[in-house]
Amino acid sequence: MTAYTTADSPLGELLLVGEETQDGMTLTSLSMPGQKNAPAVRPSWSRDPDGFAYVTRQLTAYFAGELTEFEIEFTPGGTEFQQLAWSALEKIPYGTATTYGELAERLGVPRGRVQALGAAIGANPQLLVRPCHRVIGADGTMRGYAGGVERKVHLLTHEGVLQPTLL
Repeated sequence: MTAYTTADSPLGELLLVGEETQDGMTLTSLSMPGQKNAPAVRPSWSRDPDGFAYVTRQLTAYFAGELTEFEIEFTPGGTEFQQLAWSALEKIPYGTATTYGELAERLGVPRGRVQALGAAIGANPQLLVRPCHRVIGADGTMRGYAGGVERKVHLLTHEGVLQPTLL
């Protein structure tokens, strides 16, 4: 059965969607307001804040600066190539960033398939907790982020990759 809840965050209200299993809840999606291709709550889904308590506690600790690595069970999904890309995202340490090219090299993805890697990263349904925001352009620019480039900058600043700007 599909369940959902919402969680307040500095990025806006997050929508968490998951599947109930014998062992608890697996996270299918974590999305943000205005996110490209974000799921919408369906009438058949049940609201279950308690089922996502372990995720919301981790999110709260992350935004408080007390957690640098998530321990969340994800609902299996995606193509084999997407799963390869998403698994690589989970290995990018907190407080660091990598480029699409560096990630492709680590994965043995040919140079001509870097765009396909970018598309796989862009299809990541678990924003923030599967840290696609840590992948940037080779020139240091903030390439696309489904949650919006301004949120990517916010997350990288929160993690100490970027310096806060003074206004």
